[in-house]
Amino acid sequence: MVDETYISHSVTETERLGYELGETLTGGDVVALSGGLGVGKTAFVRGIAAGLGFSGFVGSPTFTLVNEYLNGAFPLFHFDFYRLDGINEILGIGWDDYADRGGICIIEWSERCIELFADDTICVDIRFGEFRDDRIVRISRRR
Repeated sequence: MVDETYISHSVTETERLGYELGETLTGGDVVALSGGLGVGKTAFVRGIAAGLGFSGFVGSPTFTLVNEYLNGAFPLFHFDFYRLDGINEILGIGWDDYADRGGICIIEWSERCIELFADDTICVDIRFGEFRDDRIVRISRRR
């Protein structure tokens, strides 16, 4: 699933791609999401959470900065760095503590701090496609 580009034609397909990725993740994995407003990053995270066995509501952490989902195969920490201004603010919310807990960290707006991530980080870039509901989803490993 990594180092592939997919075309999604609906929110359901975007969630399905997230689900398939979620089934492959293990504790300690970091998923760095990038893409514009409204492109489907949170839908992709909903899919990942479902792939990990989480059955509750998954929403955007835009105002809370991080949502924790603890009843899946691994703890899932869903971050949104949109409102944060640089690496110091990110470290200030306890990034290191979350990263050391053995769960899976997923970051929306990861481009704000790409220097924070290790070489094995899974990068997911979601862009608008040709038609209204189309999304181009590129999944790769940071090198």
